[in-house]
Amino acid sequence: MSKSKPRIAALVPMRHHSQRVPGKNIRRLAGKPLYQHILDNLAACPEVSVIAVDTDSPEIMVGLKDHYPQVQIIPRPEELRGDQIPMNEILAYDTSVVKADFYLQTHSTNPLLRPETISCAIQQFLEGYPAYDSMFGVTRLQTRLWDQLGRAINHNPAILLQTQDLPPVFEENSCLYIFTRQTLLTRRNRLGERPAMFEINAAEAWDIDEELDFLITDYLLQIQNKAKA
Repeated sequence: MSKSKPRIAALVPMRHHSQRVPGKNIRRLAGKPLYQHILDNLAACPEVSVIAVDTDSPEIMVGLKDHYPQVQIIPRPEELRGDQIPMNEILAYDTSVVKADFYLQTHSTNPLLRPETISCAIQQFLEGYPAYDSMFGVTRLQTRLWDQLGRAINHNPAILLQTQDLPPVFEENSCLYIFTRQTLLTRRNRLGERPAMFEINAAEAWDIDEELDFLITDYLLQIQNKAKA
């Protein structure tokens, strides 16, 4: 990599409606709307040059203008608002609007993702680029896994190892992706031909997909806030 600081754009898609947790992006979590947590954490990363929110939500647009004037708003076009539209197509549009050397995409549903973790991921990616052409967040799993046919995936059932001694497998956790526009357009995917995995602690990698996730992250954030007080 060049010694000059690359321009890194953080992209955060935020839909107006949610299928499993109604109105989750604007629902209050540990004292403030869910979407504000990730924006605050991104703003604390010196490596991030610009933050852009792609949304079709009038409420979020108003909130951004009132509380985050530095954040660029990308109104999501009507043709990209359907439930079945792939995220990669939305990102292809967003990267045509926001120019950058590299893009970091995360979600409002990852409120526990710390600024230090985001910065570390960016630094590791830049150190490894272009040997690695993209990066994605993963969570380590060391538990006995089986496929739908009852076949062991990562262990020998005849040898009862302690779970901490099992070879780890890694779950793509959707906490963060780093990529270039060229990779995205060429492969129509955030992951290039040589992606690097970036491990994120499970306690930090909660993704709010169900009501239980919301309740758990709310509890964890309240504990964190009390510890800081």
